[in-house]
Amino acid sequence: MELKLLYLLLVLSFLGVDAAVFTLQNRCGNTVWPGIQGGEGKAPLMNGGLRLRHGETVNISAPEGWSGRFWGRGWCSFDESGKGTCLTGDCGGNLECSGAGGAPPSTLAEFTLDSPVDYYDISLVDGYNMPVSIIPLGVSSSCKTSRCLSDINQACPEGLQVRKNRRVVACKSACLAFNTPEYCCTGEYSNPSDVQAFKLFECVQGFLPFGLYLCL
Repeated sequence: MELKLLYLLLVLSFLGVDAAVFTLQNRCGNTVWPGIQGGEGKAPLMNGGLRLRHGETVNISAPEGWSGRFWGRGWCSFDESGKGTCLTGDCGGNLECSGAGGAPPSTLAEFTLDSPVDYYDISLVDGYNMPVSIIPLGVSSSCKTSRCLSDINQACPEGLQVRKNRRVVACKSACLAFNTPEYCCTGEYSNPSDVQAFKLFECVQGFLPFGLYLCL
């Protein structure tokens, strides 16, 4: 039996003290529409969105001190003017998100380029919709690959599933699905030492062995 690993790859290349280039490569089996949102006060790269067919690669330059997030949008349809919709990760029905964030659930790749220390991580706080991998290049050995390559959709509990016909295409966070204090870590469950508040996330951690990293 042959197993094919399909995911959205982000390669982060450090070209100098302040310069960086993101290389996005679609290793999924279908077209992905990456969304990009800048952090507070930061402009979105590529005006916030693009289409990436299977196997395609695009290089995106980031200015000094940029921070923000990438996510993959799936099951999208846009007209010639860039208007349409995505089943997962939609940002107001636009191909170019123009500063808007994606509707959860979606897998997030987050970056803060703040020389001399840069931070990057893959976050499932907004749920999950597709595998993502981050590979840093041109840096010291302190910068490791961050990846979430397991297909969590296949193991998503029924109450968290987002479906297209009979296929699970995304997995909501428990907070998004149920909006209760024990799953949103609010109120009496806001203390991180409360094991019950984080019980559901233990299974997610099993799918995400490599998470937050910083570059020195």
